[in-house]
Amino acid sequence: MDARSQVLLEFPLVRDRLAELTSFGPSRRLAETLEPSADPVIVARRLNETDQARSLLEDRPGVGIGAAHDIGPLVERAARGGRLDPEGFLAIADTLDATARLATSLAEERRPLLRALGRELHPLPAIRSTLARSFDPVGELLDTASPRLGGLRAAVRVAYDRLRRRLDALVGAELGNALQEPIVTLRNGRYVVPVKAEARSRVKGIVHDSSGSGQTLFIEPLVAVELGNAWREAQVAERDEVERILDELSALIAANAAALRESLDAMARFDLWAAKATLAADMDATRAETADRPEVVLLSARHPGLTGRVVPIDVRIGDGYTALVVTGPNTGGKTVTLRTVGLLSLMHQAGLHVPAEAGSRLPVWRDVFADIGDEQSVAQSLSTFSGHLRRITTIVAEAGPGTLVLLDELGAGTDPTEGSALAQALLDHFIRAGAIVAATTHYAELKAYAHTTPGATNAAVEFDLETLSPTYHVTIGLPGGSQAFAIAERLGLPDAIVADARSRLSESQRSFEATLAAIRATEGETSDALERARSAEARAAEALRSADEERRRARRERDQQVTAAREAADELVEELRAEVASTRRALERETVTAASIDAAVARAEAIAGRLPPFAVAAAPAPAAAPQRWKVGDRARSRSGGWEGRIAALERGGRRGTLEAGGMRVSVEVDDLVPAVGSQAAVGTGNRGRAGVGADATSNAAALRLDRARTVASSLDLRGARVEEALEALDRYLDDASVAGLGTATVIHGLGTGALRDAVRAAAAAHPLVREVRPGERGEGGDGATVVTL
Repeated sequence: MDARSQVLLEFPLVRDRLAELTSFGPSRRLAETLEPSADPVIVARRLNETDQARSLLEDRPGVGIGAAHDIGPLVERAARGGRLDPEGFLAIADTLDATARLATSLAEERRPLLRALGRELHPLPAIRSTLARSFDPVGELLDTASPRLGGLRAAVRVAYDRLRRRLDALVGAELGNALQEPIVTLRNGRYVVPVKAEARSRVKGIVHDSSGSGQTLFIEPLVAVELGNAWREAQVAERDEVERILDELSALIAANAAALRESLDAMARFDLWAAKATLAADMDATRAETADRPEVVLLSARHPGLTGRVVPIDVRIGDGYTALVVTGPNTGGKTVTLRTVGLLSLMHQAGLHVPAEAGSRLPVWRDVFADIGDEQSVAQSLSTFSGHLRRITTIVAEAGPGTLVLLDELGAGTDPTEGSALAQALLDHFIRAGAIVAATTHYAELKAYAHTTPGATNAAVEFDLETLSPTYHVTIGLPGGSQAFAIAERLGLPDAIVADARSRLSESQRSFEATLAAIRATEGETSDALERARSAEARAAEALRSADEERRRARRERDQQVTAAREAADELVEELRAEVASTRRALERETVTAASIDAAVARAEAIAGRLPPFAVAAAPAPAAAPQRWKVGDRARSRSGGWEGRIAALERGGRRGTLEAGGMRVSVEVDDLVPAVGSQAAVGTGNRGRAGVGADATSNAAALRLDRARTVASSLDLRGARVEEALEALDRYLDDASVAGLGTATVIHGLGTGALRDAVRAAAAAHPLVREVRPGERGEGGDGATVVTL
């Protein structure tokens, strides 16, 4: 996009501000080279990056690149076979640690661009652990860097200690008065003692240096030469091992250069995204919607370069008109309006949020052209007019559909008549070319042009005559006045001069200004009415919001009551089930009376009566469709309680044969219900759960409860004849099965054993009996028979 226009619209200043928010060199370079794009796909991608980074930092403000360094030059040096120094390895270790933290933060990220970027981060744990084992926090190579290094350093220390002890012994006693001072010092990497020149013959050794006066010779005693050589050899061995380790680590970095470059690039891009998000938050900016046609809608827009109290402006171009002529007094904000439109357009296409309210819309321009400021050049012999015209000539050649043209003081710098005519011709050209154009001017002719030309409209920057200061508000549809006479009066210019100036206006000019004043007054009244309407609308919206909140609160309270009632009902149902189970166990254990059964039923009814109204006020279950029976279905007779498989159906389907426990029973089809556990029962059972007394379970429960009231858990046949006993036994077993008893006890006594044997034989042959056994101790012994049904 046009580089000159970017400078005129101050985009480089925004770019510099973005660069200051980055954390290290690679991301700063990305910010400094950021350019607006004319590709809608790239623009959308950049805006999504800013959106997702801003959302992430709002959720987790601490996420960032941490102490990452610009390790690019280090990686390239290693890749070329160079040796890195310990400081370089520390920088790489810090960067890998930061990479690992960021990769962990983005591993489960739900935002797609951040999640994809996280996959480009390579923490390289093997390199991290190797560097951590090799260097301490200040960059010193640790003894653990290699198996040999620790031993070599120990050898250096031992050789040094031997050398120092021998020299200290020489200085302390053996050399005596031959020394200038009783000290040991270094010369050329060797330990020496300061010997008086006249005592040279007393100290055998190698002279390494002498003092400036020649009075002192620095001699390495012969007795210490071998020890010094051993120390130097140990140092050389240590240095060679250190260099080997550094070369080995550098080769390791070189082998992973590709992964390190990709991680560094990903870190730089993340930091740039974070900087864009931070800039957006600092400017209280929002993402402008991308318009699908050339149209500018800026709501409460603010120029990013303004400080202090900034008055937001609303600007609309492209809806019914493609040319906007902005007029008004000097310092009223005309040029700022142009710069705001242009700069926010460039920011949008660079992927930045713009300082404007939500609902603002900007297209993706093919190019943005601006002619703002003074193009005068003494060196090129250009006047102000010539400079502007040269710039406009370039714009005319490039402007067309999908371009934005911003012209400040169009036609100024020359004869007003010719300048205004040229300005109108330029505006006509840009309208015909399909460009969107905004221009500022003081020419009354251009105000009339914008008022009468299709595709053009006026805009005014407002001015407060009481304070002689601009308000910076922009009003679309009205031309602005220069207010020269009013300002002159307020500043004290004699009234006679002002009146004389007014008299020199032509009648058409005075009529035009009067018309403008009337339009502005009407517009003011309309604005007041609109403001009152907006206030009423806001109050109505608030009332509606309050009503909605009240409805939601009532709904929440009702839901809470229903939930509590259902929970209470569940608890009572569980209690009822426990009571039924307890009563059943009692029936199985002992003979019970009708009174005890009535008491159990009363307890159950009392529990059911405590059900809250919400639990029983369920909607009635829909009427079930008539059951269509077929041979093989499992069914149960409501009246008789028989349950089994349908073995046959009459041709008319009115009666069927039910096979139950080895017996065949003829029953009415209408009396049948699905057996518990069958496929048909599953559906009806589910529907029945909506109410307290559903049909799918109530008939069986009622029948069993009725039989349980009259059937005891034991049958006493003592004293009966065999025929009478067997008939009573058959009836009892039928009733006990329907009542749901699991076991029953038949008391027949010992006697001769004839009744016992007959009872046990009849019970064993009965189709409803699974097992027969003599009673055990506590159950009557051999005088009773326990039957499992």
